[in-house]
Amino acid sequence: MDSVQSSIPYSLKDLALYFIKLGTWGFGGPVALIGYMHRDLVENKKWISDEDYKEGLALSQLAPGPLAAQLSIYLGYVHYNVIGATIVGIAFVLPSFLMVLAIGWAYVHFGGLPWMQGLFYGVGAAVIGIITMSSYKLTLKSLGKDLWLWGIFAALMISTFLLEEENIWLILGSGVLIWLLKSPPNLRKTKVLSVSWPVLLQVATTSVYKGKLWQIAWFFTKAGAFVFGSGLAIVPFLYGGVVKDFKWLTEQQFVDAVAVAMITPGPVVITVGFIGYLVSGFSGACVAAASTFLPCYFFTILPAPYFKKYGKHPGIKAFIEGVTAAAVGAIAGAVLVLAKRTITDPVTILLAVSAAVVIYRYKKIQEPIIILVAGLIGLGLTIFK
Repeated sequence: MDSVQSSIPYSLKDLALYFIKLGTWGFGGPVALIGYMHRDLVENKKWISDEDYKEGLALSQLAPGPLAAQLSIYLGYVHYNVIGATIVGIAFVLPSFLMVLAIGWAYVHFGGLPWMQGLFYGVGAAVIGIITMSSYKLTLKSLGKDLWLWGIFAALMISTFLLEEENIWLILGSGVLIWLLKSPPNLRKTKVLSVSWPVLLQVATTSVYKGKLWQIAWFFTKAGAFVFGSGLAIVPFLYGGVVKDFKWLTEQQFVDAVAVAMITPGPVVITVGFIGYLVSGFSGACVAAASTFLPCYFFTILPAPYFKKYGKHPGIKAFIEGVTAAAVGAIAGAVLVLAKRTITDPVTILLAVSAAVVIYRYKKIQEPIIILVAGLIGLGLTIFK
């Protein structure tokens, strides 16, 4: 055991510190975050192999919950098993959770955040430039010269852009297609695996628990357990519950909650902490965040041993290639959707293009600096308009 541990090129402390930094400075949402993980851990530090990264990305795309958080948990599992997954998951989520707590306190005590729209005006445009470059690099690295993978990529990109949501069946079908093409199964030896979903989570919240914290816990558990896709995919589900059904927040408060998610680093889904704070203070924030992230934690660590054990099997490897191509296509489609909503005038076009050029040409300039400059520009334009 000691010899195995000594062959790992990093300690668990090193990995935890990396994810604390990523959770503190990692702007741009899931597309940018998974790009940073690949760039830093696979290409630069070489702590994680490209195969392990692709397996983690495939599993994260197949399971419900926030994409970036699940990938971080899987990467923690790769060499340090459950303890690594747990510590890395907490390290990644904690910094942004503390930030949304502070913003939630300021929001409640100072009556809203009118400056936020101006800040997001600049930040959102710069983020589009950053995630476009991240998506571009991830696409080239993942697909190579395989025309089937490029075809899957294009199909998922177009469908995600047109429908504005990720289709889990297309992602699964892509994996099966490449599996059948590259490593067709021997039906006599194939074992059929069944997946049972926790159907009890579909029970209506109000019929089970009456207390507000219990309602928050049950609702956000369902949000974490049943919503597929990355980051903003959870927003429509949250809107239906917290605004329409429970009437915990007003329309404006919910819009502000989404804005908080976009201007803070770390996983976009951390907006649940802000929503929980507005609904029921500090305890509400903790319950909402824990209830959202626990399902994705278990949906990652429970199948992880099988991904690690059977991931090198030709059939599984082919399936993962197909799912990865579909995932990268869905990510590119999500970039286009966000760009359509964010790039609205010549200033935002200029900010997005400038951010992309700086990222491409000047590799020593870090993303937080670009985000900060763009945010100040957006805030200044709003104030002096």
